[in-house]
Amino acid sequence: MSESFPVEITPEAVAQIAKLLARKGSEGSFLRIGVKGGGCSGLEYLFKLDDQPKDIDLVWEGDGVRVHCDSKSAKFLEGAKLIYTGNLMGGGFQFENPNAVRSCGCGTSFTPKPRES
Repeated sequence: MSESFPVEITPEAVAQIAKLLARKGSEGSFLRIGVKGGGCSGLEYLFKLDDQPKDIDLVWEGDGVRVHCDSKSAKFLEGAKLIYTGNLMGGGFQFENPNAVRSCGCGTSFTPKPRES
């Protein structure tokens, strides 16, 4: 994995992140994305507003928006795309993740592909 940001962020997602930060963020806030153990499929996606950067963060900046992803999560998100859909049913942020073998029905967790040795 390179040290570049692991996730492509669509223009629709950037616009929604900007709205979210304007409404609920404070000075220096950014969106943190990542994964953590849990959910019905093994790993759960993480989305939260944060204002505490970490030394292990990879950072994406564009259109006045910052998104952070810790380097441990990055290996599970490498090549993924963060999209935002305004659909009435199931709308919101979603990942299109090539590292997922399967996802749960609600799309908030996934089973990762086995890691190559």
